[in-house]
Amino acid sequence: MKFQCLYEGTATQGNPALLNEIYTELYITESGIGEISNEHEVRQIETQSRRAATEDTAIKCNDIFRALPGQDKPIRIVLTKGVAGIGKTVSVQKFILDWAEGKENQDVQLIFPLPFRELNLMKDKTLSLSDLLHVFFPETKETEMFRGEYKVLFIFDGLDECRLSLDFQSDVRLCDVSESASVDVLLMNLIVGNLLPSALIWITSRPAAADLVPSQCVHRVTEVRGFSDPQKEEYFRKRISDQSLADRIISHLKSSRSLYIMCHIPVFCWISAAVMEKMLSEAESGEIPKTLTQMYTHFLILQTNIKHQKDYEKNVTDKDMILKLGKVAFQQLVKGNVIFYEEDLRECGIDVTEASVYSGLCTQIFREEFGLYQGKVFCFVHLSIQEHLAALYVHLSCTNHNRNVFEPITKQSLLSKFKDRFQLSSSEHVSLTEMHQKAVDEALQSKNGHLDLFLRFLLGLSVESHQILLQQIMTLKRSSSDSNEKTAEYIKKKIRTIDSPEKSICLFHCLNELGDDSLMQEIHNYLKTGEIRETKLSSSQWSALVYVLLTLELKMDVFHLMQFVGEHNTADAVLKMLLPVVKESRLVHLYDCGLTDEGCAAVSSALRSNPSNLRHLDLSLNTLEDSGVNLLSAALKDSDSKLEILRLNDCGVTYEGCAALASALRSNTSHLRHLNLSGNKLGDSGVGLLSDGLKDPNCKLDILWMSDCGVTFEGCASLASALRSNPSHLRELNLSWNKLRDADVKLLSDLKNDPQNELKILLF
Repeated sequence: MKFQCLYEGTATQGNPALLNEIYTELYITESGIGEISNEHEVRQIETQSRRAATEDTAIKCNDIFRALPGQDKPIRIVLTKGVAGIGKTVSVQKFILDWAEGKENQDVQLIFPLPFRELNLMKDKTLSLSDLLHVFFPETKETEMFRGEYKVLFIFDGLDECRLSLDFQSDVRLCDVSESASVDVLLMNLIVGNLLPSALIWITSRPAAADLVPSQCVHRVTEVRGFSDPQKEEYFRKRISDQSLADRIISHLKSSRSLYIMCHIPVFCWISAAVMEKMLSEAESGEIPKTLTQMYTHFLILQTNIKHQKDYEKNVTDKDMILKLGKVAFQQLVKGNVIFYEEDLRECGIDVTEASVYSGLCTQIFREEFGLYQGKVFCFVHLSIQEHLAALYVHLSCTNHNRNVFEPITKQSLLSKFKDRFQLSSSEHVSLTEMHQKAVDEALQSKNGHLDLFLRFLLGLSVESHQILLQQIMTLKRSSSDSNEKTAEYIKKKIRTIDSPEKSICLFHCLNELGDDSLMQEIHNYLKTGEIRETKLSSSQWSALVYVLLTLELKMDVFHLMQFVGEHNTADAVLKMLLPVVKESRLVHLYDCGLTDEGCAAVSSALRSNPSNLRHLDLSLNTLEDSGVNLLSAALKDSDSKLEILRLNDCGVTYEGCAALASALRSNTSHLRHLNLSGNKLGDSGVGLLSDGLKDPNCKLDILWMSDCGVTFEGCASLASALRSNPSHLRELNLSWNKLRDADVKLLSDLKNDPQNELKILLF
């Protein structure tokens, strides 16, 4: 009963749907904690949306505790990552519903769902694990929950919302479920296995908080990828009964790349459907949303109108309430919080009953309706709504109230006293341009890009068309186009001076919101005429090129470096400037372009990126030598790289490079299937090292080319020994143009004829 219905937005808006009727199987893959991304989640979504749904092995929600073929270790703790609104909580809900209905995981007797947003309310309590469960699940008081025959699953949803101090270095050790401690100590001991070591644990988190739990405690990491392109359309056809209207909405969203990519997130599909269904089914005036700022502004207006349809005593104006909600949104965004409590609302002058009226914008969750802890938890329907409201608050504070919220509080107070003392005019103007510049600086200084989308919204709100739109719900002073032009010039100046391609991409999105596409048009012209190689580009033009290449298509498949290398730049320099494009490409051609160790370091960075799209890398005919190969091998070994094909023919690789590659082949993180080392001076010693790598059970290589590598009898013997000890993978071996005798050939030919060996193609 608790989990069979799904509420889009908030439960207080009604219109629940049966989960089993509308649920679309989300794409979940086995992943690695790897590097924690420093990109804003919208950038991560843009990257993920380019990844084909067939690239990795999908795991059904109900199978997350079941080992994949070839995995023999038991899985006790699963960590599921995913950006805000991607469907982590819905996956949890579906898992529990299928279990409760007797369909799946019937070996589990008890499931305890304990969202972190509720556990936060217990942070000052001292109690035992048994007492904690009795508080949240009173019906368990008479149950002997922890008898040996019970298999128990704890689900901790929303690690990124945790306000508890999870100190995994603590020496406090608990082994008895009746022993009392603080809630954070209880959780820590449960996760590390001191308490109930046989209990299953499922933790969900946004990527930025995934490393709060040490990797050695986690047995499987999965990632929720959200909707694929077909699933986006499936959602709108299920959500909207009028199929003609659904077709029009899908067609419009496809026409705007930024909107269609955001539909990767199920919650954004709901937002888009709510706005577009109303605008396209009624005789609405005004432009259909084409940018994120337009979509969210329309959503704000829509939710305000829903509020007006309710019967309530109006004690606060729309404008004042939205400003208060914007204030709490901004304050919590700066702190990095996506949930908040009554005291957070009171600090911003919000009455709880007033906030609940605006249920589409601010969710009030009374946990007693679910039978859990008696407390109130608040959040916005999605992080992006919080960012939009925060931007609106900052904009209105400047234009309507002459206040730059980015200035220190002390400076604001001193300025106010100064004005009072000298009776300065209350109309003293706070510069919108200066506020924008400060916001740009703050966003660029953010280590994890958490202000990037907020900045895009903030600048978009200053455009005249958006201000006209907002006039429907509030009075606001118009900003001048001159201010926006100055802001655009400031952003272009920043693009010329910063050395982070990812930050540049954010700034180009900001220019797009301001309607300034001058830099992009220059690049489009160079690409159209084919003059890009002959043109000496400035740093800002290189940044523009990255932005254009990433926004031209929904999928980046093939990247050819030589299309951009001319007489004005080395291949190493061009590769570094176009690295974001390389990271999002599947097949990267870097052959015969003069790359050195510097270029190898850049490629290694692309391989280490999380997630990495790179599957096929061709570095042939570059003088990389062993030092460059060492850099690549380290990236293959120590990252979550999914590289499958690596071509290093004629790259000056010797014995030392073979040692590094052999180490990578033995790594349990390597996905390498095809390795071409032809034309290198490997010799028998180098081949011997590679053979040691082939022997390892972790090695997945099935094609190995070593044509013209100085291999003799000794090398053949090493290879034959490796293939006899691990016969399950290598199916193609090329040893042509080596000085081999008949006896050498026979060593390997006999293996080819062995039915237990996978070797099918052997070239001499």
